[in-house]
Amino acid sequence: MANFKGHALPGSFFLIVGLWWSVKYPLKYFHQKGKKSRLNHHHQRLEIIEAAIRTLFSVIGILAEQFVPDGPHLHLYHENHWMKLMNWQHSTMYLFFAVSGIVDMLTYLVTHIPLGIDRLVMAVSIFTEGFLFYYHVHNRPPLDQHIHSLLLFALFGGSASVSLEVIFRDNIVLELFRTSLAILQGTWFWQIGFVLFPPFGTPEWDQKDEANIMFITMCFCWHYLVAICIVATNYALVYCLLSRLKTHGGGEIIGIQKLKSDDTYQTALLSGSDEE
Repeated sequence: MANFKGHALPGSFFLIVGLWWSVKYPLKYFHQKGKKSRLNHHHQRLEIIEAAIRTLFSVIGILAEQFVPDGPHLHLYHENHWMKLMNWQHSTMYLFFAVSGIVDMLTYLVTHIPLGIDRLVMAVSIFTEGFLFYYHVHNRPPLDQHIHSLLLFALFGGSASVSLEVIFRDNIVLELFRTSLAILQGTWFWQIGFVLFPPFGTPEWDQKDEANIMFITMCFCWHYLVAICIVATNYALVYCLLSRLKTHGGGEIIGIQKLKSDDTYQTALLSGSDEE
């Protein structure tokens, strides 16, 4: 992650997952609203596919951290010194998310695994990411420390929210809150990359300027506001789409019933004529 691409990669992963969740959870909520039936087969299959993709993202992250040209290449200790511990910290973060994805798949594939285990492991994974980042920026310039420390609010907030989902499963409010924080993580990783490693030859930020620190704090709030707007917009779009489909489907059903009634009436008339 010690470059722009290293921040853009996890940012893209979190952003893709967050955007998917912002569509999936409203769909699931409106589909199951007023029903207390268990998850159907198609939804379980979708959950397994999502977990597999999240696991794949994590494996790609581990490989990218380990096997870049200047990476540790799976060497942790060599010639009396530690090898690329920053890359190892990032790999550890990805490893916990890979475990979370695997547990998610097993939850839906193995019937005797309690349903809340997947949320618990996800909460631990998010907490581990925050724990690693907390001890990740010591002895760095003030702006570098501050912009990473802001990420901790999203991480520990997400961990607490997912922990509550262990008890209050399928709670749409908690799910949308987690979704907004996932989108925030994604956009903020991109923001960190632009600030610390400006691409396209743009000027570097002054790491010790207090005005830059104040601006970054406001910028974090703007990022979260955008994340909330994205979640709210997708929620409204899903609702409008399902309402239109329901109305359209109802019109077709009514039309078919009307045609059937007309056919019955005509058949009755014809039968009466034959009797006469």
